[in-house]
Amino acid sequence: MAYVKHWADNEKLNKSEVMKLNKDGLKVLEDIPYYAEHGFASIPKDQWDLFKWAGLYLQRPKEAGYFMMRVNVPSGILTNDQVNALAGIARDYGRGVFDITTRQAIQFHWLEIEQIPDIFSRLKAVGLSSIGACGDITRTIVGNPIAGIDPDELFDTRAIVKEVYDYFQNNEDFSNLPRKYKMSISTNLKNAANAEINCLSFTPATKEIDGEIKKGFHLKVGGGLSARPHLAKTLDAFVLPERTLEVAIAVTTIFRDYGYREKRHMARLKFLVADWGPEKFLKKIEEYTGPLPSKGEEPTQEWNAGYFYGVHDQKQEGLKFLGFNVPVGRLSADEVFEISRISAKYGNGEVRTCNSQNLILPNIRAEYVDELLAEPIFKRITINPNSFIGHAVSCTGIEYCNLALVETKERMRLIAEALDEKITLDVPVRMHMIGCPNSCGQRQIADIGIQGIQVRTKDKKRIDAYEIYVGGTLNAGGKFNEKLQGKVPSDHLQAVLEQLLLYFKGEKAAGESFFDFVQRAGLPAFQQAFDAILEAELDGISL
Repeated sequence: MAYVKHWADNEKLNKSEVMKLNKDGLKVLEDIPYYAEHGFASIPKDQWDLFKWAGLYLQRPKEAGYFMMRVNVPSGILTNDQVNALAGIARDYGRGVFDITTRQAIQFHWLEIEQIPDIFSRLKAVGLSSIGACGDITRTIVGNPIAGIDPDELFDTRAIVKEVYDYFQNNEDFSNLPRKYKMSISTNLKNAANAEINCLSFTPATKEIDGEIKKGFHLKVGGGLSARPHLAKTLDAFVLPERTLEVAIAVTTIFRDYGYREKRHMARLKFLVADWGPEKFLKKIEEYTGPLPSKGEEPTQEWNAGYFYGVHDQKQEGLKFLGFNVPVGRLSADEVFEISRISAKYGNGEVRTCNSQNLILPNIRAEYVDELLAEPIFKRITINPNSFIGHAVSCTGIEYCNLALVETKERMRLIAEALDEKITLDVPVRMHMIGCPNSCGQRQIADIGIQGIQVRTKDKKRIDAYEIYVGGTLNAGGKFNEKLQGKVPSDHLQAVLEQLLLYFKGEKAAGESFFDFVQRAGLPAFQQAFDAILEAELDGISL
């Protein structure tokens, strides 16, 4: 290794850190061929966690031997060959399930260890990888899904994202971080990459240097969700595009060498940034990079939450990009093959994924748009979805995830579709559902966050229930949503949400967003309405 693990003698290291000292996570890649040949029973239980570095998690129940795989898609940009390869994996090995995640990645389920070498080969053949998609390592880089075609982007970030991603991919100098490490690089002016919830984000900025306006990045550090969420802090620094990798290496090195390794729940970069503060953190970066210019201007617009529905002009004359809704991010393999065929027929074959769990077809000639939209598949996957299903996000949930406490994905879809039949609003309401505090579904930034829990009834029966949070945004630096007191049993969730939305509809001003209404009405008023709804809907049920 090219660095010293100065924490190695710390007697208070958590169990995961001790394991990583004995065996780097990436070493599991050397073991997988043996395991694939000899079957799931040949994998020692103490090696199961290392599969995360290969982008693999065991599904629930772990003993059944089925894996979930996450595939990196930097900036969400896929070529036609890549789309077809992914669809083929879902069809041949994943029971046809193809999920888009809230970090633009692709997720498969039902994979068996014997299949993994062939899946790796298929991914490698088209320039894709699952390596580092999970584990204590640099994850896939979230970016602008319309990079290179975005009329409003400050500059094209595709080459920069590739350079940074390629550097960290399979790099053992950075494969033993204290915890997962999430990065975004984007110059989309509407913050499509959700910069404030990443460990490190490069965001669009300009600065006058030597009498010339330079385009580059500002730095945000220390964002993250889970049970103790933090919004990233902006450092007083300006980064020229050609220095992006250098700065990314510096921040990642700081996390590796100074991040906390004793208590795993305190090991994310956000806790180090919170303790050090932005000034000290920047000073440490500059020990690696030398002085950086102070920050400049931020040419940002209103946050779009990663939504691009409809037909839009590209920066290239005569070309359009089309934004489609994928209900709660789930497609079938057959649908993906069909999308691939259509993207090749009418465009250049690319498909792009969004962190809103949706997709974009770029480079469509204007004269082909109507013909493309007439394709039958776009009745379900539409550019003009109903409002609630069009703004519903969900994590994987108990169906596959070992951490989840409740069902999420199918429940969120059914609830959103039911609400669309009953309620019409003049503004969208973003609803995010998660099955555990880890918050893969990014509950904290939603208008309405829905978090699954397990509770006991008065007669000691354990049931699925949900907590409700209101008022999240990433506009103007961001604000996490706040919890309403009270728990909602799963079979009452749809009715409670319906009444909560009707309260919003009845009290809001014309055109007033859900976030603005929560700020104007105040949490106590919302709590009062929620209490009345629970009393009426639960009809005496005690939790």
